[in-house]
Amino acid sequence: MDAIHRSGCPINLTLEVLGDRWSLIIIRDIMFGNRRHFRELLQNSEEGIASNILADRLKRLVERGLLTRSDDPTHKQKAIYSLTEMAIELVPLFAHMGAWGRKHLPVSEELSIRAELLEKGGQPLWDDFMDELRETHLGIPLPPGKPSVLERLTAAYLEVMARK
Repeated sequence: MDAIHRSGCPINLTLEVLGDRWSLIIIRDIMFGNRRHFRELLQNSEEGIASNILADRLKRLVERGLLTRSDDPTHKQKAIYSLTEMAIELVPLFAHMGAWGRKHLPVSEELSIRAELLEKGGQPLWDDFMDELRETHLGIPLPPGKPSVLERLTAAYLEVMARK
């Protein structure tokens, strides 16, 4: 066993990469909110992440291979964060976490509607969403005519918000 990991257990190793709450929330916001810049992640955080924590977690997520950071061609001082394949493959984990949270915790309707749609859509919807994320973040083209999963999830969220 290499000295930097506690054990070779896959659950332990996953928790070593994703185990703090902010890392998953940042990935969630990039994945489901399409927030790609530091300021968007900071200002639109439902949970109110502090700027120093956000900077630290973004750096860690890049170092661990879950995000890439590139210069924004529209602004010299901005960076664009993109999901890597490793992060995109977390979609089923997020779907299962959302389903578990909806079943066992006092979730709000507006913040759980996307989890409900992912749960009901199952693996076929997750696969479509991962393909869409690959196009957005990795530049892998989608087959023409595929409906946007992100647009569907966002529309459902906005519909709930409009009723409130």
